[in-house]
Amino acid sequence: MNLVLPLKFPRPRAVVAAVDALAASGGLEERGAVFTKAGIVDAILDLCGYTPDAELAGKRLLEPSFGDGEFLLAAINRLAESFRRSGAPMADAAHLLANAIRGVEVHRETFRATSRKAVATLVDCGFDTEVAEDLVSQWLVCDDFLLAEIEGSFDFVIGNPPYVRQERIPPSLVMEYKRRYATFYDRADLYVLFYEKGLDLLRASAMLGFICANRWIKNKYGGPLRRKVSEGFHLKFFIDLERADAFHSEVMAYPAITVIQRSPARRTYLALERRESAAGLDGIVAKLMAAERGVLLSGGGGEIAEVTDVACGQAPWILDAPDILTVLRDLEKRFKTLEGVSTRVGIGVATGADRVFIGNYNDLPVEESRKLPLAMAADCVNGVVTWGGRGVVNPYLESGQLAPLDGFPLFASYMEENAEALRKRHTAKKQPSAWYKTIDRIYPQLTGRPKLLIPDIKGEATVAYDEGSCYPHHNLYVVTSDVWNLRALQAILRSSVALMFVAAYCVRMSGGFLRFQAQYLRRIRCPQWSDLTDTDKHTLVEVATEPDQEAVDSVVLPLFGLAGAEAKAVCAYARGARVMRNGE
Repeated sequence: MNLVLPLKFPRPRAVVAAVDALAASGGLEERGAVFTKAGIVDAILDLCGYTPDAELAGKRLLEPSFGDGEFLLAAINRLAESFRRSGAPMADAAHLLANAIRGVEVHRETFRATSRKAVATLVDCGFDTEVAEDLVSQWLVCDDFLLAEIEGSFDFVIGNPPYVRQERIPPSLVMEYKRRYATFYDRADLYVLFYEKGLDLLRASAMLGFICANRWIKNKYGGPLRRKVSEGFHLKFFIDLERADAFHSEVMAYPAITVIQRSPARRTYLALERRESAAGLDGIVAKLMAAERGVLLSGGGGEIAEVTDVACGQAPWILDAPDILTVLRDLEKRFKTLEGVSTRVGIGVATGADRVFIGNYNDLPVEESRKLPLAMAADCVNGVVTWGGRGVVNPYLESGQLAPLDGFPLFASYMEENAEALRKRHTAKKQPSAWYKTIDRIYPQLTGRPKLLIPDIKGEATVAYDEGSCYPHHNLYVVTSDVWNLRALQAILRSSVALMFVAAYCVRMSGGFLRFQAQYLRRIRCPQWSDLTDTDKHTLVEVATEPDQEAVDSVVLPLFGLAGAEAKAVCAYARGARVMRNGE
């Protein structure tokens, strides 16, 4: 059997060594191997059209990381049945099916074991052992898919790409991948590159179907891949499996089924039901495929939605909010972003060593000029900041320069006392002479400035007003403005309109909790302060801390021209996005 595909281009020695290490690795976690349940495999093959009633002998299928063979063996069974139905002589199978499948697996032991399973599967399907061995030897390759030279193009690319974070990839491979792949951006996981190469290997109208983490459809590192999809492909089917048991082992992968086609088509068909189990997908698959044909099926399987223009450049994909997508796009056209109406969005200080820099304010053993009262997420209660007594050591002067140790003896003593821990930080190793700096620069003047503070991970919008008493911790986002009355802006940010934008764009945490990060806050649309009447301004201030959400929305929604069915849709979506303390 072919263990290595012949290479046209030699690989650097360090890259060869890294691939050899992966090929011999013993741990599943190290190489990101997570194995898929049969129901998921069948759903993806069906959605892509790789079915026994199709003429599969003339088609090509690629499985880029076949592992234990869940996808590969299912595909072989379907191919064998299709071949039998065609009536072609079994004696011609070795010739007619030689290019039907290409499977790649980097791990040698897994490659050999699954190759034996593939031969056994073909024999069980009626093929001679010699023919089965010949086909498998032509089909399967032991190599790193991202480096392998795959010949030709494919009608189907299916599978479950490995789940490997960048920091776990050998540096030599990271460099080689970055040289080859435009989507290897920011902190992209390895599966993003499998998408890129898989898409590049598709023929016209061909399908890629993956069960994979859903994070790339909204977060920063998925931007280049989303752009690639928008420029020559389209998302055809999408099933959210974030809550379902899609794999044979427990993983925090937030999975989804994505089927992408090389086609200029614009319509995407979504399964709206959030699946609690991977079982029973056949009903959903049937409904999705019927919806594509313009047929509405009744019965089990949940609701299906049809949306257009999901992929638009690098913009996040909004797939969990089809009911409000039209409203959201309209607001984006008519109103400016939060930062487009004379506000600024920032984040509190990350120290890199909270144990050293943060403590009870009165107990921090430094000069008064070297510490600031610190606002924590727990201090944001009932719409205001109530300081809990924490403080942060400030190593910066007003000028932005680091405070000299010889000018502040108490500060110097405390820093020297913790020097070992501080020097171990990445930021200190990058700047050894500034070993006692915090990761983020502290701007002391922000302490005394009025501001809105928004905790990051919450079940609903928590927006607290600080009149100018504290410096924010790094799990708080900060909104300031020289134009807006911040109490009025607080009402806008607590509205269902603001929550709609955050919930539609953010990557949610386990349990459905929302992320109120700067990148999502900056997507909120807002009227201009100068466009509001005096009555509008006064009423916004009055409801800034109103606990009744309907009271807040009754003031804010009319400012966006929202009424009737549109207003109800926005409020219903926001209500459904909230996660209360009891988890509901």
